[in-house]
Amino acid sequence: MPLTAPQQTIARLISGNRSPASHLAGGAGIHIGPDSPRYTNDLDYFHDEETLVAQSFQADRAVLLAAGYRINLLLSQPGFVRALVGKDGAATKVEWAHDSAWRFLPPVENADVGWQLHPVDLSINKILALAGRDEPRDFLDTIYVHRQHLSLGALCWAAVGKDPGYNPAMLVEMLARKGRYQPEDFSNLRLETSPDLPALKQIWLRAIDDARALVRRLPPEDAGCLYLDPVSGKFVTPAENLSALVRHRGKPGGILPHVGVDEMLSANPAARRALTRHYGGNREDG
Repeated sequence: MPLTAPQQTIARLISGNRSPASHLAGGAGIHIGPDSPRYTNDLDYFHDEETLVAQSFQADRAVLLAAGYRINLLLSQPGFVRALVGKDGAATKVEWAHDSAWRFLPPVENADVGWQLHPVDLSINKILALAGRDEPRDFLDTIYVHRQHLSLGALCWAAVGKDPGYNPAMLVEMLARKGRYQPEDFSNLRLETSPDLPALKQIWLRAIDDARALVRRLPPEDAGCLYLDPVSGKFVTPAENLSALVRHRGKPGGILPHVGVDEMLSANPAARRALTRHYGGNREDG
């Protein structure tokens, strides 16, 4: 996992305080995999309810203090806490925040960090983040999820379900304005390798072109959904045979697909029970 060593230790220490309603998200959630191209600067924990933020911070604070960590509180307000957590000369920023419980899939259990937002929802959040700001890290992350999880077009198509203020074509055009960066724009990021800007540009332009073509041909009434292939159990970028695909839409807490087996969903029976306790029978009826 390409979290820094201090981040890994902190995340493991407080993993027991995580739940489906208090989970790792943000850049740390995206870059937890071993093939990630960059390190994140902080640990972001999202909470389904505002009141959970303060409770979670206090519980995590107790664990970290008992382990000998120093906690420098940087900001505390309803629904958001930011602190610098350090020990032995190494520190990392940790944030506890309230975020909407509306998502496509329930969080997934992770042995190292407790619970984390599902990779598909992490990817959709990243698309919306890039549309709303112009951060080089969001550009790199969007290309990463486009190549690793689901195409830019399919993510844009689904993202309008989370943010109905967009339509798919509008969102694609918002993203098309991004991607104009200089090498020095990435100097503050901790990357595995220096970005190949010409190569990234070509990937980006192709992704935008493909996304434009996709949103033009998909039926408008499907906007805001993911497409699930019932044979592979995977979310896919739809090709021609739309009738063979299952439409999957989000809801508070997320919902498990009724058909197929998604390898990114938790197979742990205890984890499934925890999801049921928090969100009820969040499974599609088909």
